[in-house]
Amino acid sequence: MSRASDPKVATLIGMSSFATLEALPGADLVRRGAADLHAGHESTEALLVSIGAPRLRSLGIELSTPIASPEHRLYALLVSQKGDAAHSAYNALIRKLVSFERAAACAS
Repeated sequence: MSRASDPKVATLIGMSSFATLEALPGADLVRRGAADLHAGHESTEALLVSIGAPRLRSLGIELSTPIASPEHRLYALLVSQKGDAAHSAYNALIRKLVSFERAAACAS
């Protein structure tokens, strides 16, 4: 079994099921980000999860080692993909992350 398919990646400790995680707003980004981070891929989602790693871990979400300087790297990646729209895209992603974190805190 490869590490990327490890069922403990992006699960909430103490929650009734993995479905509970999936029901939260932004769960798709966190799930993909945790899987990419675990696989060593520097994707938009992996960088976003790295930004939220301290809070996500405090909520019981198991993560691999976060990427260093994720805020700057995410913004640079978005600039390369979206040009002038990078600032709006960055803010939207951060809002989704915070929404997930808040929902997970309420659910735990």
